Amino acid sequence: MNKPDLPSIPVFKLYGESLDWPTPDLLHCETISSRSREHQWEIKPHRHADLCQLLFVFKGQAELEIEGQRTQLKTPAIQVLPPLSVHGFRFSEDVEGFIVTLATPLINHLQAQLGDAVHALAQTESYPAGADGEYLNSLFCALQAEYNGHQPAREMLMHALVSVIMVWVSRQAIVRHNASQRPQRQREYLNGFIQLVEQTYRQHVKVEDLAHRLGISVSHLNGTCRELAGQPALQIMHERQLLEAKRLGLKTCWIERRHQQPGFGGTLGYAVSFWIGRYFQDSVHKIWPFTTRPHLISQAELAEQARHTDDYWE
Repeated sequence: MNKPDLPSIPVFKLYGESLDWPTPDLLHCETISSRSREHQWEIKPHRHADLCQLLFVFKGQAELEIEGQRTQLKTPAIQVLPPLSVHGFRFSEDVEGFIVTLATPLINHLQAQLGDAVHALAQTESYPAGADGEYLNSLFCALQAEYNGHQPAREMLMHALVSVIMVWVSRQAIVRHNASQRPQRQREYLNGFIQLVEQTYRQHVKVEDLAHRLGISVSHLNGTCRELAGQPALQIMHERQLLEAKRLGLKTCWIERRHQQPGFGGTLGYAVSFWIGRYFQDSVHKIWPFTTRPHLISQAELAEQARHTDDYWE
């Protein structure tokens, strides 16, 4: 859906009101039904120049139109609406919930308290309440009661309740942000691990050593390798060593047979003969049987296989 033409979108302090701001407070709190019932449960697209809103739907349904995109809330959730975001709503008649409007000075104060790790009030996002639905509803109910009351330290308690709500929102934003960044970090860890394997496959290094150099635990490294490469870290290391063993084996085994010179077992750091020892024997034999059974192939055939291997690696 195309975004609406901004000049045609009305700018309100509060929807449907001509007053600049109906309260001396830095926030306004009301139930969803108190305003939407007057407008037949529909709030047409509009925007606020310097206000942020938190829409909490606890029961019922809400159809949201935000920046021309339509979504539905069928379960408890908090919708963040930053300044100048174009938004409209259509609610079911059984809707229960609240909408809290925050003025710019309070927005800045909350953001300073939350820190710069995530700007939860600057992004149009919806956060499902999940198991916290009743808890959030109790916070909004307390905020609504305090807003309508005249008890001592009213402003302090209202700001405290809004702060608690915003801590919940910011934590959800951080979790979502971290989840979106996790695949990229995992790819970076895997690429870094593969580079380290390439640098150290001739040495006697352990998975723990490479995980430590990456700054992660062995379990984290293994989980990343299994998820992205389909195999644990140790198997990736062994396969790189096996690959080198195959390459060296095809190029040098005929020299060993004729001249009894040290083979690639020594090159790779293994105290084995040129057919590379017990670990590699079965894997190598499946592809090049002569490397584990040198007496079954002639020197001419061995040289031909070595020539093809040179062509491949070049």
